[in-house]
Amino acid sequence: MVAGTKAETVISVIEKIPLKQRNLVKEITLDMAGNMGLIAKKCFPNATRVTDRFHVQKLATEALQQIRIKYRWEAIDQENDAIEKAKKSKVNFESTVLSNGDTLKQLLARSRYFLYKAKSKWTQIQTERARLLFGLYPDIQKGYNLTQELRGIFETTKDKIIGFAKLAKWHEKVDQSGFKSFGTISRTIMNHYQTILNYFDNRSTNASAESFNAKIKAFRSKFRGVRNIEYFLFRLTNIYA
Repeated sequence: MVAGTKAETVISVIEKIPLKQRNLVKEITLDMAGNMGLIAKKCFPNATRVTDRFHVQKLATEALQQIRIKYRWEAIDQENDAIEKAKKSKVNFESTVLSNGDTLKQLLARSRYFLYKAKSKWTQIQTERARLLFGLYPDIQKGYNLTQELRGIFETTKDKIIGFAKLAKWHEKVDQSGFKSFGTISRTIMNHYQTILNYFDNRSTNASAESFNAKIKAFRSKFRGVRNIEYFLFRLTNIYA
């Protein structure tokens, strides 16, 4: 375990392992951070670098949520304007309630959760909420479809050439959508194309490492932080090693 993520620090620790052993590493999964790419390149020269698909999908989901948040702020502004207008007219203000019982603000706030999921995993309440949301905000539906299509490419494609073709078509749809946030993701993917495409060779991810990291964070939160690092590492070793 290395303290921090500075490339120089991590490289100096890993290089204590003989080069002959490091050359045996065939594949490394990592995120798109520049320091991680540098570490992998310098310490494991024979290894193929694979960008973790879940980090790519996370970017797309964040872009979708950005569209939702933009409309939520607009809805809040509209309601504030309506409240001020009602006060000036000395009438009571009442928010419009949709067929599922949500106000517009509530609809946009509560829609956050199902936008992370595939349609097949929606509850009945989420399905009704999605119907209302997509009817009122077609852009959110377009963004949702883009995120699900990207997920589908990674989940169903097993050939690098086919993956390349599908991602190219996805880029075209992003360009046609005109969404700035998705355009940024599209450019990011293009800048990491080779390592992203390497995923389709063995479909490797760092899901196990992310899961272990989540366990460590949960373990740490139970004790409201860590004072004795050595003892904390000792307990982790006994529980998870």
